[in-house]
Amino acid sequence: MLPTLWFCIVAVMITLYVILDGFDLGIGTVYLFAGRDPGERRALLRSIGPVWDGNEVWLLAGGGTLYFAFPQLYAVAFSGFYLPLIIVLWLLMGRGVAIELRGHLDDARWRSIWDAVFSLSSTLLALFFGVALGNVVRGVPMTETGYFFSPLWTDFRLGEERGIIDWYTLISGVAALAALAMHGSLWAALKTRDPLGGRATALALRLWWAVVAVTVLLSLVTFRVQPQIGASFGARPWGVIFPAIAVAGLAGVRWYGAARADELRAFLASSAYLLGMLTSVVFGLYPWVLPAGPDASRSLTLTDAATGEYGLAVGLAWFVPGMILVAGYFIYSYRSFVGKVDLSDEGYG
Repeated sequence: MLPTLWFCIVAVMITLYVILDGFDLGIGTVYLFAGRDPGERRALLRSIGPVWDGNEVWLLAGGGTLYFAFPQLYAVAFSGFYLPLIIVLWLLMGRGVAIELRGHLDDARWRSIWDAVFSLSSTLLALFFGVALGNVVRGVPMTETGYFFSPLWTDFRLGEERGIIDWYTLISGVAALAALAMHGSLWAALKTRDPLGGRATALALRLWWAVVAVTVLLSLVTFRVQPQIGASFGARPWGVIFPAIAVAGLAGVRWYGAARADELRAFLASSAYLLGMLTSVVFGLYPWVLPAGPDASRSLTLTDAATGEYGLAVGLAWFVPGMILVAGYFIYSYRSFVGKVDLSDEGYG
């Protein structure tokens, strides 16, 4: 009971990170295309300025919770994915430094350099996070000792010597990139004024077609690459609610975005799509927490990875009041930031 509860808690925290910091990454991905002049790029940065660093707290909290509740999974994953995790760390640093330093000098070349760093770091982060999720779904080359190491790439095939990047994880990475770019464009439409807001909506609707195409492709190949997902949905048909949420979210993005009837609902629909996709993966893999491939018998399960029942119970007693405080802070922060951004006062950019 408690391991399953903590598994759901970790999944919720990672999902919150993807939804909240996902629009930050999406803003960076479309930043150089959507913002056509320095004023528009300042507006895009202002749209995430008060919240981007707070959103990243969910990544740290998710990692900390993973370490507490599933230390074996933490040890195996962080040792096997050491190289890509270091790359992600450098990209996170590059994005943060670019946001903070861009406006320190009133020089066009200085701003152009940091604009490029911000956009490139955000784009690569979205791609790498998708590749990482693809690795988890596909399975890692677990050895008999219960550990693994994967090179960055080998021959791009799903053989015995599989790397971090192959044809399947690249599809997963492109899917994440397209989805977060759409998500960020909808956030820009919500937070900025026309003509930038209208251009962001149009960009989101163009990206919508790419998201639909890559979602269909990824879904089809996933059932072939990871049979456990199909088996889970077959054994527990009620789980179809999770992909249904993703489909409804995509339909909502198209409906509200095309009519520009409600920018907030279009953004929330995009959030629902991300929620549905991630929960579908979690549901499909359960009770595995880290599949092994090609030998699925070596997969790390929930009971193998979880800490003791007593520790989980004590942790839950501290976790609940802590999350209430965090939720209160985030609600206050976002309510204080409601409305379109204003370039007349001091701030980012």
